Amino acid sequence: MDQQLDTPVSGIARHQPETTNPLIEEYLAYLQFERGLADNTVSSYRRDLSQFQCFLEEQELNPVDATTASVRDFLGSLGDAENLPAGATIARKVSVLRSFYKYLCREQLTGLNPVLPIKSPKQGHKLPTVLNLAEVRSLLSQPSGGTPSAIRDAAILEVLYGSGLRVSELVGLKVADVDMEGGFVRCMGKGSKERMIPVGEPALAAVWRYQKQGRQHLGKGARTDHLFLNRFGQGLTRQSVHRMLVGYARQAGINKVVTPHTLRHSFATHLLAGGADLRSVQEMLGHADVSTTQIYTHVSRKRLRDIYFDAHPRARKSLVND
Repeated sequence: MDQQLDTPVSGIARHQPETTNPLIEEYLAYLQFERGLADNTVSSYRRDLSQFQCFLEEQELNPVDATTASVRDFLGSLGDAENLPAGATIARKVSVLRSFYKYLCREQLTGLNPVLPIKSPKQGHKLPTVLNLAEVRSLLSQPSGGTPSAIRDAAILEVLYGSGLRVSELVGLKVADVDMEGGFVRCMGKGSKERMIPVGEPALAAVWRYQKQGRQHLGKGARTDHLFLNRFGQGLTRQSVHRMLVGYARQAGINKVVTPHTLRHSFATHLLAGGADLRSVQEMLGHADVSTTQIYTHVSRKRLRDIYFDAHPRARKSLVND
């Protein structure tokens, strides 16, 4: 597990197409410096627009020359290029292109928005993967031994499940962001919005143990205030935390796709199932809109329905099927 977490980040990101188009660069600068979007969001826009630019170059076109037919052809090409991407992926690309051309029109850099006639694909309401309590307990028990990396991994898992942090928020935590006395974690979420999240005793105890017995060994000679460090004394990456979590889920025998976001989903679902109100969960997750949080009420309802059919003697599936 240590080797997985500390392996250098793969070269996937380096092979993403990079734009050299001045119109796209100007738009990205607008997103970053005028709208103040987070770096990760701007990078996502860059990837989508660079992909679109590469398609246009193959057609010997510039963005201002693109027509609605060009955009439709681009979206149609993604099925072969990306192995039939999900509707959410296509919808995101349509949204990015629509916003890009809206900007160009507003700045009078083009007189046509070729994306306007294109409708985003309908997206299915796919329920997030959620671990049950037994799976959570098994996963959290996987880091074993007294090595600094095992102590760190145990703290990471406890914090992810105990606070519902996004993985980007977790790797951005500083030592001072954990209030051991008050029982809170301070993090910087999307849109550079700061929030305070309460955390329970297991997570606080795991972080305290890590700071006393793990971090000082991993960060020997390092000059960083990042909370979670790799064996080189540097802050962790999102990719390394993901690899670590996948490995522990495999060790635990969990037959689900488990990512850091799975623990975030489980955090929210278990809170609602335990009686927490939707607004409080929204605040802890850092959702700007409560409608985003409502997906977890559907998960909870499905769980209640499953419990009902499994437990009620007049509603068991065996009896219904009879």
